[in-house]
Amino acid sequence: MAKPKKNVGRRGFLKGAATGAAVGAAGLIAKPPIAMAQQAAQKPAATGTVTEVTSNERCGADYMVDVIKSLGIEYCAANPGTSFRGLHEAVINYGNNKDPELLTCLHEESSVAMAHGYAKIEGKPMMIKAHGTVGLQHASMAIYNAYCDRVPVYIVLGNLLDIKFRHGSADWYHSVQDAAAMVRDFTKWDDAPVSLSHFGESAVRAYSIAMTPPHEPVVIVADGGLQEEPITEKNLRVPRLVMSAPPQGDTGAVQEAAKWLLAAENPVIVAGRCARTPKGIDLLVELAELLQCRVQDQRLRMNFPSAHPLYAPAIGDPITATVGDADVVLGLEAQEMWSLTNKMTGLNRFGMETSSIMKPGAKIISVSAIELNHKSNYQDFGRYEEVDLNITGDAEATLPALIEAVKKQMTSDRRIALQARGAKIAEAHRKTKQRILDNAAVGFDASPIATARLAAEIWAQVKHEDWSLVSNDRYSSYWSTKMFDFKKHYQYIGAQGGAGIGYGAPAAVGAALANRKHGRLTVNINSDGDLNYAPGVLWTAAHHRIPLLNIIHNNRAYHQERMYIQMVAAKQNRGIDRADIGTTFTDPYINYAMMAKSYGMYSEGPISDPKDLGPAIKRSIERVKAGEPALIDVVTQPR
Repeated sequence: MAKPKKNVGRRGFLKGAATGAAVGAAGLIAKPPIAMAQQAAQKPAATGTVTEVTSNERCGADYMVDVIKSLGIEYCAANPGTSFRGLHEAVINYGNNKDPELLTCLHEESSVAMAHGYAKIEGKPMMIKAHGTVGLQHASMAIYNAYCDRVPVYIVLGNLLDIKFRHGSADWYHSVQDAAAMVRDFTKWDDAPVSLSHFGESAVRAYSIAMTPPHEPVVIVADGGLQEEPITEKNLRVPRLVMSAPPQGDTGAVQEAAKWLLAAENPVIVAGRCARTPKGIDLLVELAELLQCRVQDQRLRMNFPSAHPLYAPAIGDPITATVGDADVVLGLEAQEMWSLTNKMTGLNRFGMETSSIMKPGAKIISVSAIELNHKSNYQDFGRYEEVDLNITGDAEATLPALIEAVKKQMTSDRRIALQARGAKIAEAHRKTKQRILDNAAVGFDASPIATARLAAEIWAQVKHEDWSLVSNDRYSSYWSTKMFDFKKHYQYIGAQGGAGIGYGAPAAVGAALANRKHGRLTVNINSDGDLNYAPGVLWTAAHHRIPLLNIIHNNRAYHQERMYIQMVAAKQNRGIDRADIGTTFTDPYINYAMMAKSYGMYSEGPISDPKDLGPAIKRSIERVKAGEPALIDVVTQPR
């Protein structure tokens, strides 16, 4: 009986077809990747790794995979595209679909948003691949979010620069002379290598640049011909990854800042994206306790424990005190310092008059690395603030020197006075917490379900777990921030940066992927309008078995825009009864539980009776603990 034929790998097949000869078993086995993963947090090896070229069986994409593996990149999220088909094939066959592992996405915007959420948990980039002009256009909104949020994303963009590789009209539509041009204004660095050695150097350089504060996305163009043509360059090597130390503030300026803070009667610290790592939280706590001063958290990252007596509620929350009573304000990677220290007047958003809220003689100190990478066209930096001491440097990297300077200048008499101040702040914190609980009781049993009740029911089920909340809490009136006890770096990752909708669900999937190896319970309170932008990511979560609890804040509207229409209509004396037109999801309602089921995900709802919510959350958590995603559709009050 004839023996069954063996499956032949693509390299063996091509070699056999070219020679017309039978291929031996040894020739059918693809060579393993040569470069070992470099660990960014460890000291790199003294020499680079040499990729030996022995035959034309190796293609350029194989070398690209060697380089990518050397960076320690664990995952690559992608919607498949022709312009990077060579790299796609090399990742799954030559690279054995490991480090990076390919994650199948249904939209490029979701790919980037997944990488965005992943990086804020894991502290390093995920790779994404985008297909030519159209793929990058799809990805651009999510890239902009990551740029504004100072998050590293490693983007490999396929392109066919040489016309001889363009087959048919689609390749012409999808190819371009300057592939990264359309996102250059909101990425940190890009390059379009013309050789494999060029790719190796630029790919390693891009990783280092992305991971140097301020963290931002980078783009490397992988030419299609370079990917698929046989390797002809000799003595290719994988360059050694050299990481840059974060920039620190000037020593003299730090000493002056310590002097001002110690002399202040009522200093306030405003934390934006201060804590890049868990160490950042510890440092900020140490500084606040030394100074016994209030910390107002912008909630752009998990910066400060929410139950700490020196913590103030999130800036932007109506219950938050302003910085107007401070005599010194210290901004640590603070977002839009001008907006914190000034107010706008008027009945609408246009034609407003402005005025400072600061006390006469109050001083403002800013410590931020964003000054190192301002762009012209996209002005996410806000209005110009006349700060009194502007320290350019990464806040987390500068905090140790600032803490040491405060300690050296501290006297015993001053320490006693600061302790008395801290006691007053702690009492105000206690009263604020009680007021929050009193406010939460209003409409607690209402249907649709109040956002305070939603947060309370979630907290009751997760508080004894190792949990991670990976969603923005603004659109549910900050109730999770008010009720949850945030302590750890991964328990809150902030919002989307550029306020672009469509971020929530895919970013949560990426964050849950990063949490998976640690066994954490990942929770996402997702606005319904946001989910409708890219619901296909639910399939990605189900397909890759990414455990995530999705709870849909289903107020059946783009409620913020609905409120703006009401405001403008009232100003024009036209009534607010028609504000639902163009802003709501009614007739018919959208059933998100059914949507999730169609993607293969466990789901419950729609739930509108608050008594049913707690048990549904408990059941869904059990499914998530078993290693699968789950979704609960909760019909809610607007905010």
